[in-house]
Order: sequence, then structure tokens, then C-alpha cells
Amino acid sequence: MSLSAESLPPQGRAVILILLIATFVVILNETILNVALPRLMVDLKVTAGTAQWLSTAFMLTMAVVIPVTGFLLQRLSTRTVFISAMALFCVGTGLAAISPGFVPLLLARIVQASGTAIMLPLLITTVLTLVPERTRGAVMGQTSIVISVAPAIGPTISGLILQTFSWRAMFLFVLPIALGTLFYGARMLRNVGTPRHLSLDVLSVLLSALGFGGLVYALSRFGEDGLGNPGVSVPLMVGTVALVAFLWRQAHLIRTGEPLLDLRAFGFPVFTLGVGLMVIAMMALFGGLILLPLYLQNLRGLNTLQTGLLLLPGGLVMGLCAPAVGRLYDRLGPRPLVVPGSLLMTAVLFGLGRIDAGTPIWTLLALHLTLSAGLALLFTPVFTSALSPLPPQLYSHGSAILSTLQQVAGAAGVALLVTLMVGRTARLSAQGSAPLTAQIGGLQLAFTVAGVIAALAVILAVFLKRTPQDSSGEPLPQPSD
Repeated sequence: MSLSAESLPPQGRAVILILLIATFVVILNETILNVALPRLMVDLKVTAGTAQWLSTAFMLTMAVVIPVTGFLLQRLSTRTVFISAMALFCVGTGLAAISPGFVPLLLARIVQASGTAIMLPLLITTVLTLVPERTRGAVMGQTSIVISVAPAIGPTISGLILQTFSWRAMFLFVLPIALGTLFYGARMLRNVGTPRHLSLDVLSVLLSALGFGGLVYALSRFGEDGLGNPGVSVPLMVGTVALVAFLWRQAHLIRTGEPLLDLRAFGFPVFTLGVGLMVIAMMALFGGLILLPLYLQNLRGLNTLQTGLLLLPGGLVMGLCAPAVGRLYDRLGPRPLVVPGSLLMTAVLFGLGRIDAGTPIWTLLALHLTLSAGLALLFTPVFTSALSPLPPQLYSHGSAILSTLQQVAGAAGVALLVTLMVGRTARLSAQGSAPLTAQIGGLQLAFTVAGVIAALAVILAVFLKRTPQDSSGEPLPQPSD
């Protein structure tokens, strides 16, 4: 990857390059498990509803840890945050490789997620700090190459490994790469910014964990049990109350100058709009993307390698489109890119809601390629336009808020759509439908719901606009009244 010398000095390029390598590794790990879920269901003797917690718990852990990164990025040096994040990730990867069963593997994934959660806001905040706004779209587009290629090759690598080895080999493949990145970064990385003396509000951390955890747990059971079941209604109520208390606590701490998440970022309308758009898109997409490998392997009989190869071209399309999308953002602004992107995403998810056991493989490939093109038009402009209007003191908080809600939305999407699929399949089976017909019915319902959620993103995309700039190309403050 090549970062423009015009926009960054050599030391800045080196810092971002190291962080990109680390981000590549942790995102590769996040997606490498998706294709393996059917194998894990068999080897660990768990259901699809249980196995999806390997993904849901990963994203939920990130949602709990990421709010703390707003504090960490201001309190600690760049090197300290990087080394801590990659060390956690390496420990979790090692534990996953030797896990004897589902529960130890789930705990190992949580440790991995703790490291991953710190890396993503660190990369975003560093780019915002080092890159001027007038060329930020191009740099974010270039960084999206790495962020897109990792998910693209993850399922393919997983498929290749699972053809010959057990699922443990996936983690043994990632571990030496992660260790090498840790040692290289510890030796070469230089600090960005100056740490401040801040205190961590433990009550805020506990409230955020309880709030997000309660909501996602309730969603994971909603499709099967319904709102009337105490297993759904009680955690939903507890989670809602905890989140309200968390928001009140942050509003109070703003007056002392040390909130866990500085909610003044929502005073910038473009940031608020971008967050809403990203949340809706992630709910639809994370759930939809976890369903596709299950369909390909369980209903179409593809093996893990074939599934990975089918998903590979779409991810590569995202990587190839990312630089051009970044440059177009700098020229045109977000709306001409995000509106078509959200329309493509919505159309594909509705299209996937009509697939059955006889849908041609080339149709599935075309749908996935189209979805990937839509994502390429969506993510870089939304991230860049949402964070650009923030003043430097809110960079770490803005990236933490956006990353937190992105992961919560993804976890909620996975939990909701997989649960709807399982619940619909069970109801159709109870009504006498054949097993294959029942499973197809469950998938069609889940993809259709994903399409309905994605349609909301189209509406928000219409209102997204470029941040006003002064003559030097820097953003002008635009907080709401």
C-alpha cells in the first residue's frame, strides 16, 4: 500500500502503515471463523443459535471495550496502547488454538476481541490526527484496501485450512503473524499526540457493559421466545435502564471534563447522521453475511473451500474500488456515493430473501459482488464525513462512539437475524414442512428483514452532506444549537 507523500510526512506514513498491518491481522481473524461455523457446530456439538455466539460475543466484547478506548487514547501513549492491544490479541489467539471445547473457545474469542477493539479506534484516531481533511477521503480510501482485503481472504484461507486440518489450525495460522506484527510495531512505532492525565470512571464502564449486553442478549432470544418471555423482557428492560443511566452519567461527567464517551460529538449533525446510517447498515449486513455461509454449506452442500472462494471476489472488489471511492469523496462529497451504495445494499438483501435450494451459484456470486460494490460506495464516505467535522479533542471520542455503535449494531443484527431464521425454521417444521423447505423459509425471512432494515439507510443517505471547510481546506465547526 502507498500513502501519498503529499498528505503525510514519512514518519506519519510509517505510523499508519504499522497500524494498518495490525488492523489487517485482527480483521482477518474476525472473518476467518465465519466459514468454519458449520464445522464447529459438528465438532463442538452445538446448534446454530449457540455457535453464532462465537461471532456475537466477539462483537459484543468489542462494543464493551471500545468505549474505554476514548479514555485510553488520551491517557496512554500510542506505543503503549498498540502493544497492549496486540498482546491481548496474541494471548486470545493462543488460547483459542488450544481450546478443548465451546466455552473455552468462546472465552478465548472474548480475549481476542478485547485487543481488536482497541486497534480499530487507534487507527481511525491516528488518521484523523495526522491527515488534513482535504485529502482525508483519499487516505481513508487507501486504508480501506487493507480493511477490505482482510475479510475477503479470511473465508478463503479458512476454507483452505479446513480442507486438510482442524479448526484449531486457523488460529495457529494467525498467531505467528500477530506475534510478528507485535514485535515489529513495538520496535518501530512512534507516538502520536501527547498523553493527558485522566481518571477512568468505573461506573460508566459497568453501565455500558450491562446496557449493551442486556440488549444483545434479549435480541438473541427474541425470535424464538418473543417479548412475553421473561428471558427476553427482563434483560431488555435491564439493558435499556442501564443505557439510560450510562447516558445520564456521561452528560454529568462532561461538566467535570472526564466522560468515558464525550457525547458532545452528537452536537455535530453530520456526525449524528453518519452514526445512524452506519448503525442501520451494520445491523443489516453483519446478520446477512453470517447467514450466507450457513446457506451455502448446509443447504447447497458446498465445502468450506468452495464457500470461501465464492465469497473472495466480492471482498476483492471492495478493495479495488476503495481508492477510487476515496478520491471521488474528496471531489464530490458523500451523497453521490452513499445513496447508490445504500440502494445496492438494500436491493441485494431483498434479492437474497428470494433465494431457494435451486438458485444458481452464478446468481449468488453476482449478488455478493453487487453487495460488495455497494459497501465500497458506503463505508469510506460515511466514516470520513461523520468524523471530519469533529474538533481534534473529540477525535478519540468520536471514533470510539462510532466503532462502539457499529459493533453493537453488528452484534444485534447477527443475533436478531439468526434467531429469526432459527425460530421461523422451527415453526415451519412444527407445521409439517419438510426440513429443507423449513430451512429455506427461515433464511428467506432473515434476509428479507435485513433488507427492510437496510432500506432505512437509503433515507438517511439522502441527507448526508460534505463538511463545510475554510480556505485552508480544514473543516469549520458545525455543532447544532
